[in-house]
Amino acid sequence: MSDSVSGCTRTRTSLSEAEVEALVRGICFKTGPPRRLGVEVEWLVHELRAPQLPVAPERLEAAYAALRTVPLKSALTVEPGGQLELSSLPAASLTEVITTVSADLDAVRAVLRESGLALVGLGQDPWHEPRRFLREPRYDAMEACLDRTGPAGRSMMCTSASVQVCLDAGHEEPGPLGLVRRWWLAHHLGAVLVAAFANSPLAGNRPTGWLSTRQLTWTRIGAGRAGGPRLDTDPRGAWARHVLDSPVMCIRRDGGPWDVPEGLTFRDWIRTGAPRPPTREDLDYHVTTLFPPVRPRGHLELRMIDAQPGDDGWIVPLAVTAALFDDPEAAETAYRAVKPLTERALGLPAPHNPLWLDAARGGLADAELREVAVTCFTTALDALPRLGAGPEVIEAVSAYLDRYVVLGRCPADDLLDRQRGADGRAHGKDFRS
Repeated sequence: MSDSVSGCTRTRTSLSEAEVEALVRGICFKTGPPRRLGVEVEWLVHELRAPQLPVAPERLEAAYAALRTVPLKSALTVEPGGQLELSSLPAASLTEVITTVSADLDAVRAVLRESGLALVGLGQDPWHEPRRFLREPRYDAMEACLDRTGPAGRSMMCTSASVQVCLDAGHEEPGPLGLVRRWWLAHHLGAVLVAAFANSPLAGNRPTGWLSTRQLTWTRIGAGRAGGPRLDTDPRGAWARHVLDSPVMCIRRDGGPWDVPEGLTFRDWIRTGAPRPPTREDLDYHVTTLFPPVRPRGHLELRMIDAQPGDDGWIVPLAVTAALFDDPEAAETAYRAVKPLTERALGLPAPHNPLWLDAARGGLADAELREVAVTCFTTALDALPRLGAGPEVIEAVSAYLDRYVVLGRCPADDLLDRQRGADGRAHGKDFRS
């Protein structure tokens, strides 16, 4: 469930707007009973003993070369700033996802430890400025494109990390597990997940004023690149229009730098055919350059959760999200719980609306978000045994509910408490735990 565009038919035939709409409708929303689950866990990679020190690119390259020899069941990829991502295969159960990814992470950590490196679960690097590790035409073009809207793009590329939960799109028919309901729920429950799992309050070792600086960064990239479509009763049509009307990041070339047009939407590209007509391959690629908080890719990819502290912190958001979407009773309760939040969104797409901005800024200090989160976490706890979750997972979710949600806190509050520690010693603090 990574950002590759493999598996698509490659043609050199130019496309019409009607063909694009039909392709997007057919590819991005594949309906049926929700049976599969996946997760993508991104990690910052820091010095094991002194995480505030930058890692030399040569050391990262050597460690990643060693990792490429390790047999893993998950796909291992490197992000532009050197972050590592493990993407699970679609699994038949929550337990299968957790077992597989946990084993792969153990293997990855062992290799990194030999190089004096460690995986760190933070939504935003609190110490380092953005620094490109990968030098490829795709990322050169991405950087050039995103630089037009300010420095947020480089921060997203090089200093951010997340937990992305991947869910089946749902039934074609209406109901708590239906496509339309799940699409709607993802865009409103998503704000609650932002608030409950905020874990990026620092940049340059100073508080930013936001508990999820990572989410703020995505917002600043702009609605065309990192925003979602308006919600209506036809998710397929809304997403197809969004794909057509979003700006083209780049036009790939076989040799030399890729073109980075300004203000050219995919619809414009089809109509003008310049500098060449777009193909099916270009459409596939264009979709991977859009970063809304909920991205349909045959399944639904929820992209709004900050990376979590601890070796196993990623399991809690995965388990809570799976329970609230895939258990019919829990999905219905979650829908009713978040419904009052819709007024705060003002009908604007996520994440560029007041609901999402409040969630990223204040987390669960917001009384209404805290109340909804308590309901949702409690509901998830009731549903997890029905999904076959083991006692360790249930205990982890229960502990998170008690430690954070009930108290109106999130991991970002822990980081701020440490940063405000005695004698200003936070500059050398280890924020991994």
